[in-house]
Amino acid sequence: MGDRSIENKVLALKEKLSGAENVVVLTGAGISAESGVPTFRGEGGLWRTYRATDLATPEAFENDPKLVWEFYGWRRQLLAPLDPNPGHYALAELERRIPRFTLITQNIDGLHQKAGSANILELHGNLWWVRCTRCGSLTEDRTVPLPELPRCGSCRGLLRPHVVWFGEMLEPKILDQAYEAIRDCGVMLVVGTSGTVQPAASMGVIARKQGATVAEVNLDPTPYSGAYDISISGKAGEILPRLL
Repeated sequence: MGDRSIENKVLALKEKLSGAENVVVLTGAGISAESGVPTFRGEGGLWRTYRATDLATPEAFENDPKLVWEFYGWRRQLLAPLDPNPGHYALAELERRIPRFTLITQNIDGLHQKAGSANILELHGNLWWVRCTRCGSLTEDRTVPLPELPRCGSCRGLLRPHVVWFGEMLEPKILDQAYEAIRDCGVMLVVGTSGTVQPAASMGVIARKQGATVAEVNLDPTPYSGAYDISISGKAGEILPRLL
């Protein structure tokens, strides 16, 4: 019964996508987890004796930048060998087929780019980019390992990971672009996100209020499952390729 229900939902969503001119996709940690990216929340989210939530803050960086860079260096080493999964590749292919397509992601691992997605809004930044704390310049740097305290090539200021830490605001320009895309879309997919981190959590509801068809693909139900048109329980890597 469950398989038949999922099949019907997949077919309904596939039909919606086939006629769509403007699609927005929001992705969260779930799609990355299928590629082996560890999640850094909850009981398993410990590095040595530190919680990720204690290290991923401006205060931690100010107090001990070397320790914070050690943590992010370790994360880079974990991510460097990982590859996108079929879910990432399916979204890249969807982008090629749909006239207007925006991918909004909470993930910082760069796997969407690796899969070939182009029009991406990264709400929480990107682990492979660094930002100068003095002159503000942004640079992509995939060096693993980085120096203990990496410095800016222009002004020699201390670099930091270009990610949004706990207690920091999301970049207003990116947030504005995300809301603009959501307001205009006809179909929105919410993939692999628990629906607990704002403002991303309520983006699907906003799209629904604007008249879009909203579908969720997630392993478990979320607080917003009942508010969407279609809710499909399953792995992104298994469900998304079936939409093509």
